[in-house]
Amino acid sequence: MAKKPKPKKPAVKAAKDLITKSTSIGDVVSKYPQTVDVFAKHGLHCIGCAIASFESVEQGAKSHGIDANVLLKDLNSAAKKKKSSCGECCPCCH
Repeated sequence: MAKKPKPKKPAVKAAKDLITKSTSIGDVVSKYPQTVDVFAKHGLHCIGCAIASFESVEQGAKSHGIDANVLLKDLNSAAKKKKSSCGECCPCCH
């Protein structure tokens, strides 16, 4: 008797990004304070201004001539890191 082929397991989906293009800058900074340095590195220094609470990451990137996809990649990388007890982002705290 021939063996029945085992059903294939569904592919595991990649973890969803915590931050999307439509996430407001204010929400990003509020939920993930470790992203402040990322915004600064990309030249987006107005994270504390009044418009930041309404402006999306994509809108902020466009208005400052920043590649939104690169910014998002860096923001999500930082957001996935936890703060250590010393206040620094480090891989040992995941």
